[in-house]
Amino acid sequence: MYSIETFGELNPYLSFEWLLANGSGGFASSTVVGCNTRRYHGLLIAATTPPVGRVMALNRLGELLIVDGKADQILRTSISQFHQTFFPRGEQYLRRFELGEVATFHFDVEGVRIVKEVLAVWQRNIVGVRYTLEAEPGRSLQLQLLPFVSLRDFHGLRSASNAYFQVAGNGRSASVTEGDLAVHFQSDAADFQEKKDWWYRQTYAMETERGQDDTEDLFNLGSFTYQTTGKGQVTIWAGLEPTGLLDWNAEVARRQQSLPHKPEAEAVGEAPGSPSSSASATPSRAINRLTRAAADFIVQRKQPDGSPGFTVIAGYPWFADWGRDTMISLPGLFLTTGRFAEALQVLSVFAQYVSEGMIPNRFDDYSNEPHYNTVDASLWFIHAAYEYLRLSHDKKTFESKLLPACRSIIEGYKTGTRFKIAMDPADFLISAGDESTQLTWMDAKCNGIAFTPRQGKAVEINALWYNALKLMGLDELAAKVETSFQKAFWISPFRGCYDVVDDSHKDAQIRPNQIFAASLPFSPLTMEQRKAVVEVVRRELLTPVGLRTLARQEPNYHGRYTGDQMNRDAAYHNGTVWPWLIGPFLDAYLRVNDRSREAILQGRIWLQPLIDSMERGCIGQIAEICEGDEPHRPVGCCAQAWSVAEVLRLAVELGM
Repeated sequence: MYSIETFGELNPYLSFEWLLANGSGGFASSTVVGCNTRRYHGLLIAATTPPVGRVMALNRLGELLIVDGKADQILRTSISQFHQTFFPRGEQYLRRFELGEVATFHFDVEGVRIVKEVLAVWQRNIVGVRYTLEAEPGRSLQLQLLPFVSLRDFHGLRSASNAYFQVAGNGRSASVTEGDLAVHFQSDAADFQEKKDWWYRQTYAMETERGQDDTEDLFNLGSFTYQTTGKGQVTIWAGLEPTGLLDWNAEVARRQQSLPHKPEAEAVGEAPGSPSSSASATPSRAINRLTRAAADFIVQRKQPDGSPGFTVIAGYPWFADWGRDTMISLPGLFLTTGRFAEALQVLSVFAQYVSEGMIPNRFDDYSNEPHYNTVDASLWFIHAAYEYLRLSHDKKTFESKLLPACRSIIEGYKTGTRFKIAMDPADFLISAGDESTQLTWMDAKCNGIAFTPRQGKAVEINALWYNALKLMGLDELAAKVETSFQKAFWISPFRGCYDVVDDSHKDAQIRPNQIFAASLPFSPLTMEQRKAVVEVVRRELLTPVGLRTLARQEPNYHGRYTGDQMNRDAAYHNGTVWPWLIGPFLDAYLRVNDRSREAILQGRIWLQPLIDSMERGCIGQIAEICEGDEPHRPVGCCAQAWSVAEVLRLAVELGM
């Protein structure tokens, strides 16, 4: 449970967000003061074809309170922004926000206590909002709830000029329909009265900052009115299907049951003040929180044969599932948490889609067709598959389902596949791409400009290649790669490795990609070289919230991530900090220091700020990226799978 108890002003709470995922790709999300600052903020963002096809169904509820019949003194607990103006100003009544299995808002409205709870129903496109009111005995209370809907693709914005909504209402139920989409409302104690209205040009401040269209018209179909004396409780359910009246407590319990068994916090060594071996059997508060955060990214996706399956949402609020992100996240999200069956199912689906030695990097949001456009995802698949084998000891299934895919990948890279991905027969290193492609994880491109062009032989790709060959017992080829790697990439103890080399150029910019040559189970560098790489990365790139993507002294360094897409993409991998990179950095640091007691203590010190970051930004989550310059403001996706996965994996390993 997270709790914030100091309110009265909008800042900094307007930048604090909350998220409730529903296990199908849908979610509910907003700020802790209730003001939607993104086009993706809403009470019901539904996944019509899980985990994609997402629709903004219910943006928010307007909340009006009339006490003792004084209709001329309406009290409002909701809040919206219209350019520089906020109306209503419900945050003045907010006293506490809590986030657990529900998002809970505590209001004190002129002596009337209101508790508002938001529940995203597990694996259904339904949200429940419950209000508990309490005042002095005998005081009459009337609560009016105004649903605002847009029924749009969650990437878009609604304009009143292109809306064709049909409203139907009867007693305590109502619906809004446009074309094939509808949102249905049902209350247990509030009566519906139709009164169509539009609220124009509501502003989303985060879209303004990101240089995107930032205003939207929202449709109000009418109001649900609840009346009581002294105290009472009312619930309203909204969904893409007629919801009926659900059992609130049962739905909360169902969400709780979706969580895996908590992982044991197994320290890699004992140190003064560290958990004892007996205490480590009980997960810490940090591990419990990270495990809960990890569960938000594991969602439904049908397998190729139509049977139920799982996948990984790369980040909220806007990403779908991506091959690269899934494979990097899989050890932390699934294996650390003991979800071996789900891990195998995810790996097996990608194994079925291996084509010309490549796994898909993504599936189309609408057609579900696989897209092959990455050089590293397939090599990360091999790493994830062998991590599954190492931790599950499921050799039989590994050999029957996953090993053939690994062999196909190796063969495809040796002989050559899409996008000029191929092993160079001269030095046995992997080369990929050209000036028009962006195949590594540093893939920002806008208006035809690739902001981190990395065609040729990239350092982390060849570190992954060497690691894959060693994992698969291809030692003769691995030995040749090792010799060529050191010759091609090593610069000096003061700069570590080149980032990319090709026939005409060697990129000596200091980037974090070289850390993988020291972090993976098998390294093509000598121990002294690995130690030097770790020190270069520590000195030049390490921040309290992850690794910068470019050293500050490099000419193309960008310390801020803001503005339109061109400006943001220019900064995305040129100085912006990525929290997930703390994982490989700490792996490398522990390896070169023999997992000593001192190294474990230092690792905990470096990891703690990322755990602490779950108290701000998106509460209970870890952001996709942070700005390179202090104070390292969280930006981009407010909740990112590989950020959480890597922090969780290392937190368990370090016994935090």
